[in-house]
Amino acid sequence: MSSTQVRSESGIETPRAQRADLKLEVIVIPVSDVDRAKRFYGNLGWRLDADFAKDDGFRVIQFTPPGSPCSIIFGKGITSAVPGSAQGLHLVVSDIEAARAEFVTRGVEVSETFHDAGGVFHHAGREGRLGGPDPQRRSYASFASFNDPDGNGWLLQEVTVRLPGRVDADDTTFTSPAELASALRRAEAAHSEHEKRTGQRDADWPNWYAEYIAREHAGKPLPS
Repeated sequence: MSSTQVRSESGIETPRAQRADLKLEVIVIPVSDVDRAKRFYGNLGWRLDADFAKDDGFRVIQFTPPGSPCSIIFGKGITSAVPGSAQGLHLVVSDIEAARAEFVTRGVEVSETFHDAGGVFHHAGREGRLGGPDPQRRSYASFASFNDPDGNGWLLQEVTVRLPGRVDADDTTFTSPAELASALRRAEAAHSEHEKRTGQRDADWPNWYAEYIAREHAGKPLPS
C-alpha cells in the first residue's frame, strides 16, 4: 500500500522528514595527459579553480564552466576509470548556435547542430541524428557535440523553457549575463506578439517581461 493510500484512508497527515539539499558540484573526468587536458579546458575559457600536486605524483586540477554550479576535476591518482570513458556530459546553453560558434572560435572541433529523429532526447553515439536544430526549436531538443583530447564526450543542449517541476517556482536565477540577455530577448519577442494581439502599446511592459521570464523559468504557462 502506498503512502498516498495510507494518508487518504486514515485522513492523517504525517510530517515529512526534512529534506537534505544535495548539490552536484564535481564530476571526475578520466584523462591520460593531465597537462594536455589542462590546456584544452583552459582554452575553452573555463575558470581554473585549483591545481594541487604532491611529491608522490598525486595531482588534482579543477575547472568550472562559465555559469555552471558544477565543476570538473581530473589529474593523477584520482580515478581508475579509463581515459576517454566519460560520455554524455551535458552543457546546457540558451542559444545552441551561438554556443557552438564560440567553441569553434576557440579551436574546438564541434559537430554541426543536430536534433534526434525519434524524440526530444538524443540517442547514443550518432544514431538518429538529423542535421540542424529542432525544427520547432523546442527546449531540450537541439544539440551539438565535441570531445576532449582523450575522447571524453560532451554535448551542448539548448534549454530555453524548463519543464514543470524542474526548478523551484519562486527561484528565478540566471548564472550569467548572457543567459539573462537571452531570456530578455525571448520575452521581448513574446511581448511584441502580445502588443499585436491587443492592438496597443503596453506601458507596463517591465512587469509583463518579469512575469514572462519567471513563468518560463519555472515551466509554467506563459502569459499571452
